[in-house]
Amino acid sequence: MSVAERAKQELQFDYTTVGHVTIDVLEDGSRRAGGTAFYSALQAARLGQRALILTRGVPAEIEALLEPYRAELELVVVPAQQTTTLQTSGSGSERKQRVLAWAGGMPEDLVVDTAILHLAPVAREAPTRWTGHAAFVGLTPQGLVRAWSQPGGEVVLLPPAALAASEVRPLGNAGPAPARALGEEALALARRCDAIVVSEHERTSCAQLISAAERASAVVAVTAGAGATTITGPRGVVSELAVPPVAHPLDDLGAGDVFAAAFFIALSEGRAPAAAGAFATAAAAVRMRGIGAGAIGGRSDIESRRAAAGAAR
Repeated sequence: MSVAERAKQELQFDYTTVGHVTIDVLEDGSRRAGGTAFYSALQAARLGQRALILTRGVPAEIEALLEPYRAELELVVVPAQQTTTLQTSGSGSERKQRVLAWAGGMPEDLVVDTAILHLAPVAREAPTRWTGHAAFVGLTPQGLVRAWSQPGGEVVLLPPAALAASEVRPLGNAGPAPARALGEEALALARRCDAIVVSEHERTSCAQLISAAERASAVVAVTAGAGATTITGPRGVVSELAVPPVAHPLDDLGAGDVFAAAFFIALSEGRAPAAAGAFATAAAAVRMRGIGAGAIGGRSDIESRRAAAGAAR
């Protein structure tokens, strides 16, 4: 059964992520579920959304990784010979990752039926097209501008001029790396989006994507860790959103993914871009107060954090 046929069996979802669920190998050797598709979908679920992850990898591995969260999430895994595996060290803008295994690109026969579609590539796996219904499309484009040279190679960000010509080398038995989701195809994705979230660290590499999205009247948020978040609204109105400090943060892995999900949901609910940014900032802060995906908060936790941060200013 194709991924399209499996997706057609599902009813309408509130939030669908498309991208690799990864195996994250941490500095202490421990392994846990990672990837924007996972963290963002789990945040959506904890905001009351019926959430679906469309991913690719070894089904048994991904199902085992996500077993603690399966009561909260629906999952469709496109079979591959490997699950994308990232060796991760450091934190924030100093985080380094190496690609130990790659699951390959997402298929082009995706059918979606969702209120919010979140394109969430981490390793050049984004589809260039899909069919079906998506009322709101969000993009976190980091995976479109990443490259690595060999198995175990460190992930680097491509300069803007390299987007159209760059290639990802195949890893292990993953098969040839598709030369897609790049150049004009990546720009076409950006033009279809209602909102984009990118980090300051990725801004230069994503400059062309940001410009294409802004010209198409998308809302663009550029996060900067503890620094101010810059939000450009659909009419070019730019606002700077201060980020209240998080006392004693324990872990920031996935905080940007949590921000993106909360931001997309808040925008789709009709909040103004700045208000959506404040809500998303609070969601990221809640995530950082604990360790791992289990620390992702629900709506009451996030609203409480947002209200407290607002009162402190």
